[in-house]
Amino acid sequence: MKSVILFDFDGTVYDTLEGITKSVQYALRKHGWDEELGELRCFAGPPLVDMFMERYGVDRALGEQMTREFRERYKPVGIYESRVFPGVKELLIALRQAGKRIGLATSKPERMARELLARENMLELFEVIAGSEEAGNNNAKWQVICRAMEALNARPEDTILVGDTKYDVAGAQRVGIPCVGVSYGYAAPGELEAAGAVAVLPDCPALLQYLLE
Repeated sequence: MKSVILFDFDGTVYDTLEGITKSVQYALRKHGWDEELGELRCFAGPPLVDMFMERYGVDRALGEQMTREFRERYKPVGIYESRVFPGVKELLIALRQAGKRIGLATSKPERMARELLARENMLELFEVIAGSEEAGNNNAKWQVICRAMEALNARPEDTILVGDTKYDVAGAQRVGIPCVGVSYGYAAPGELEAAGAVAVLPDCPALLQYLLE
């Protein structure tokens, strides 16, 4: 039984898809790409610079420029086009009551994650919040997981990550911890299983049961 549970943010705690995809679309249009929102789900979760580079073949400098353009829309508008997934707040409360230590490990800028959690009175449910640095350093998934674990003084054998994409699974594997996936997030069908998630669960009640076993 794991005593330390780390959560991803986008696609796991918060449904941020609308604001992210609309803001990615905004940035892409500045460079002549006109994508449908449904084609941009892959941007919800991973570091944006890496995703722009991977999907559109741009170099890092242009990827960083497109990320800045994304934020032109996301900071004033897109961040608020989001909501907590049903049952997540109750899940976190139940885990805390069961004595679990709860942390957040997200590639989202930490300031933004904190702002959204504060709007729902959820900041106090996390003992540690580790997010990306807006300067662009140390933002890989495995790096934010490491920062969360260091802040909690957590050992790998006591820790598990809850996430919704292959990037969460890969980040957890790199630091030597398991990842349990949630299928209500943004992964393509079969993605989490193929990446090596130890389990893939459909909703918060199933996740609670798994984490307390």
